[in-house]
Amino acid sequence: CFSNKVQMLEYYHNSSWLEHGGSPDRAVRTAFDCGIRLVDTASFYENEREVGRAVREAVRSGIPREELFVETKLYPSQYGDPEGAIEKALRTLGLEYVDMMVLHHPGAGDTAVYRTIERAVERGEVRSIGLSNWYVKELEDFLPKVKTRPALVQNEIHPFYQEREVVPFIQDLGIAVQSWYPLGGRGWTKAILTHPTITGIAERLGKTPAQIVLRWHLERGVAVIPGSSDPEHIRENAALFDFSLTEDDHAAIALLDRGEKHDWY
Repeated sequence: CFSNKVQMLEYYHNSSWLEHGGSPDRAVRTAFDCGIRLVDTASFYENEREVGRAVREAVRSGIPREELFVETKLYPSQYGDPEGAIEKALRTLGLEYVDMMVLHHPGAGDTAVYRTIERAVERGEVRSIGLSNWYVKELEDFLPKVKTRPALVQNEIHPFYQEREVVPFIQDLGIAVQSWYPLGGRGWTKAILTHPTITGIAERLGKTPAQIVLRWHLERGVAVIPGSSDPEHIRENAALFDFSLTEDDHAAIALLDRGEKHDWY
């Protein structure tokens, strides 16, 4: 089942994650209008209800449910009752199933939680499983303990933190890679989008700096979920498929890697 979703994920690399505040349902509807078909949420974001409502409205408007890909995540504080957490996510979203359920962070009992999600996959309540904030050591420790290999790992990845060893390690396992901070994250986006390397490439190609960075991710085989509730930014983030970067562009952006992580996990 997930093989088709992987193709969709690859095609709709430009996706959206949504946090507290703003108008999540409006942002999701804007994303769907732009051709985006993947939305990432989480219990921790407290907007699953709005995301689910937007998905149901999209289906009523004529978008087949099987074209939409809904990711949600369980937070470590929920690991003590994974069955209850899965039931709550489905109830809050108002959906019969989610396309992917992700463990938000490593934490006590995460293996047992993963096995519980595996059983939810067997029941049809979850279509695939992912991990967030798992790196080489975490994966080497974790994967031998579970039956089903995760379909996706989402980590912090951006020009200042490129994970040039972690990304190919995950991809070589046959696991998709997704960046949850593709533009650098809170407080750092401006530094990346105003960097002369990025602005120079953007000026040459007639694109915005954000589009350059997101396209760079895609050409590395990294799916992106840029967070935005601004319709203009969502539309900008969706327009990534009519240009390409050169080898020189990639070499220049590679030099921006500082090993600079912008969040604690």
